[in-house]
Amino acid sequence: MIPPTQLGWRHAGPPPGPAPEPAGPVEQCPPSQETLERVYEYVVARPLGGELDGAAAAGLLGLSPAEFGAAVDQLTAWGLLRTGPDQELVPVSPDVTVSRLLGPLEREIRARRLQIEEQRRRLMAFLPLFEAGRSARRGGHQVELLESLDEVRAVIAELVEQSTTEILTAQPGGGRREDVLQEAAPRDIATLRKGVEMRILYQHTARYSRGTSSYVEQVTRLGAQVRTLDDQFMRLLVFDRQAALIPVPDNPNAAALVRDPHVVAFMVESYERLWLAADPLVVDAETQAEITDDLKEAIVRLLSEGMTDAAVARRLGMSVRTCRRHVAEIMAALDAESRFQAGYLLALQNHVS
Repeated sequence: MIPPTQLGWRHAGPPPGPAPEPAGPVEQCPPSQETLERVYEYVVARPLGGELDGAAAAGLLGLSPAEFGAAVDQLTAWGLLRTGPDQELVPVSPDVTVSRLLGPLEREIRARRLQIEEQRRRLMAFLPLFEAGRSARRGGHQVELLESLDEVRAVIAELVEQSTTEILTAQPGGGRREDVLQEAAPRDIATLRKGVEMRILYQHTARYSRGTSSYVEQVTRLGAQVRTLDDQFMRLLVFDRQAALIPVPDNPNAAALVRDPHVVAFMVESYERLWLAADPLVVDAETQAEITDDLKEAIVRLLSEGMTDAAVARRLGMSVRTCRRHVAEIMAALDAESRFQAGYLLALQNHVS
C-alpha cells in the first residue's frame, strides 16, 4: 500500500516524542462503495494542483482520517486516482481504468469461449459415429424390441425430449393409473411449454377417472388436444412422425420401437382416422350424458354380437362389474327380457329419434 504522504495529501499526526507501545493489530474494515464514491467525487471536484489536507477533507466528508486514507488507498489501487508531478492527487476517468483493469480479463474470457467452441466441435464430430453404431445395433433403425418396462420408459423419455413438432398418443383401457400419470404429467407439461403439439386419444371410460381428468385439465390448458372413442383401439405413441412405439403381444411390459418411415406413416394414417371419429373431451354435464349414451349403445351392440360381459368390458376399457351394471340399467330402461331384445329395442328407438 502506498503511504498517504506519497499521494499528495496530509493529515495531522501524533505529537513528536517517543512512539507509544503498540496496542495490538487493529483490523480496518474496507471502505464502503458510498465512501469511495464520496471521496472520488471530492477529489474530482477540487481544483488541480496543491497538496490535499487529508484531515480537513475527511472532516468535510464526515469521515475519520483513517477512513479517508483507506478510501484514497483503494481508489489508487483501482487506478481511479494517481499521483501527479507535484505529488498531488489526480483523478482518472473510469473509462481508462476499466480498459486497463478489465481488458485482460475480457481477453481471457474470449480465449476461453474459443476453447469451449473448439472442444464442442471436436466432441460433436463423434456424433455421426455414435448414430451409425446405434443404427447398426438396432438393425438399421427399423424395429427394436424393448423387453422391460424400465427400458420402455427410458426410450419414451428420450423420444419426448428429442421431439420438436408433434406427439400422437393413443391410450386405450379407460382411466390411466395414478403412478403413470404422475410420471407423465411433468414431462408432458415441459414438452408442451417448448412448443410441441400433443394429441391424446382415450376411450370414453377415461372421462370417469378423476386422476385422468385432472391430468387432462393440466395439459389441455397448455394446448394439448384430447378426444375419446367408445370402441377399443391399439396403444400407440408417435414422435415427430419419425418413430413409434407399439405394444408387444403377451408381454404388457414390452414394446416395439419402429423407425421404418413407411410403417410409421401407416400408423399415423390409422391414428388420423381414429381421431376424426373421436369426440373432444370437454368435461360438462351435457357431454358426459351423451358419452354415457354412446357407451350404452356400444355395450348392447357388442352383447348382441355374442360377446361375453368380460369381452365387452375389455373392449370398452371398463371393469366387468361396471359393464354388468350398465347392462342391467339398459335392460330395465327398455323393459327388455333378453340382451338381443335390448339391442333391437335400442336400435328401433334410435331410428325413431
